[in-house]
Amino acid sequence: MSTNAWANAREMYARDNCAQQMEIEIQEMGEGFARLTMTITNAMLNGHKTCHGGQLFTLADTAFAYACNSQGLAAVASGCSIDFVRPGKAGDVLTATAQVRTQGKQTGVYDIEIINQDEKTIALFRGRSHRIGTTLSGAKL
Repeated sequence: MSTNAWANAREMYARDNCAQQMEIEIQEMGEGFARLTMTITNAMLNGHKTCHGGQLFTLADTAFAYACNSQGLAAVASGCSIDFVRPGKAGDVLTATAQVRTQGKQTGVYDIEIINQDEKTIALFRGRSHRIGTTLSGAKL
């Protein structure tokens, strides 16, 4: 187990096909903290020509995952919710910032805000995590 947040993020990203395909980039890492970015492409637009909510959810969920796994202890989502505040448009650069609110031995609560390049809030996400009893590499605790 590594307590180095950047090392843990690199280990996760190497196996994170979804984040790689969506071109989500890790900008900052810390214990219980992650900041990721993603540019909205035409392929991410819905029938209203705005970013599909599922794409926004995936960005927020990815930031959540990196924050709650930052200590090297494998954690998964046990629940989450999202509020869509305003639409994202093609070409917008979105930043999702995840911050731990509370982390116990097994469960945690994390808040994630997605903003655009104009620093306007696009979505607010809250995730609840559950540690599964292994390290990121799969070693049992």
